[in-house]
Amino acid sequence: MDFESQVYENPHSGEPPILVSKRVEDPALSTILVYGHGDVVLGMDERWRDGLSPWVLTEVGDRWYGRGAADNKGQHLLNIYSLQQVLADKGKLGFNVTLLLEMAEERGSPGLATFCEQNKELLKADVLIASDGPRLAPDRPTIFLGARGALNFDLVVNLRDGAHHSGNWGGLLKDPSIRLSHALASITGPKGELLIEDWRPTSFTLEIRELLKSCKLPTAMSGIEIEQDWGETAMTPEEQVFGWNSFAVLAMESGTPAAPVNAIPGIAKAHCQLRFVVGTDGNRILPALREHLDKGGFTDVEIKGYEEELFHATRSDPSNAWVKLATKSIKASTGKDAAILPNLGGSLPNEIFTDILQIPTVWIPHSYPGCSQHAPDEHNLFSILEEGAAIMTGLWEEVGR
Repeated sequence: MDFESQVYENPHSGEPPILVSKRVEDPALSTILVYGHGDVVLGMDERWRDGLSPWVLTEVGDRWYGRGAADNKGQHLLNIYSLQQVLADKGKLGFNVTLLLEMAEERGSPGLATFCEQNKELLKADVLIASDGPRLAPDRPTIFLGARGALNFDLVVNLRDGAHHSGNWGGLLKDPSIRLSHALASITGPKGELLIEDWRPTSFTLEIRELLKSCKLPTAMSGIEIEQDWGETAMTPEEQVFGWNSFAVLAMESGTPAAPVNAIPGIAKAHCQLRFVVGTDGNRILPALREHLDKGGFTDVEIKGYEEELFHATRSDPSNAWVKLATKSIKASTGKDAAILPNLGGSLPNEIFTDILQIPTVWIPHSYPGCSQHAPDEHNLFSILEEGAAIMTGLWEEVGR
């Protein structure tokens, strides 16, 4: 496709390389930055259904199974394929393209921010147009303008070395699991509503609520019903995922869960996560938690943060010209009105594009919420990929015009 490609060493020692591929038709034309990531999560081979493998693309009805089919190889491959179709049809694009591919997004994109900071001229563009994450629903083309931030951290209650007989020591020693459970329970109400004031975003405006009114999630995804009585119950499900913050306990450990013994453990640990939108100070998340725990008497609960894996929250302006162009093009290609989301419910290194490269971002996902990304049986729907190819081919033609 007449791109000039170069693989660069990651500026962070020991991290995977970064690919930049450029096609320049005329320096005076607009330049589109296209991003994707080639890394995937663990295969979890033994947990896939019979006849399926994470490492073999397998077609079953409308589903294409394989690790990366949805996150993210299938999506950015489709965007490159659509560029190829325009070139085959017209012989030119009518704009310039810079393709940026990394291999560590699933670990927080280490080194990517530094690389982009050091190579601003190489990556200079008018807009990012990329694909990751799910559509709002399988049959609803979607545009999202940013991503929720994410910060993972551990809460640890480490009271003593070793375990002690529960008959001899029960009632005489603090139980770290009970201390940790009460500490966790102080962070949210019984329905998961956030109780730390600094964790409640200031950006939940009337404009955001209006934008989300036309964006309806399916009542069930992959056979799982949305639980309407969980979280901030005054909000709609769409407002909670795309306009608000959510706290989750991803894993807990105390003692030996697979083979319990009659002993009080000395340590308990929970691996936690806060997903957060614009209007939340990422630098205040852990300090606010420390203040909250201390005020509640949980000074024995340690906090271990993973700031090196922090994703910041971002949003581009929904009224910018690139969003309008994409919305118009999607309508022309599909006859459907695209759902416009202020941000993805998940997290991406979008702040690298909005803050470092200082360009607007338009994300057009080619997957759906039930794709099982990060889980066994990851798949994509051929019907979405087919419509996605029409959307992207139409969009590239529209940009060229």
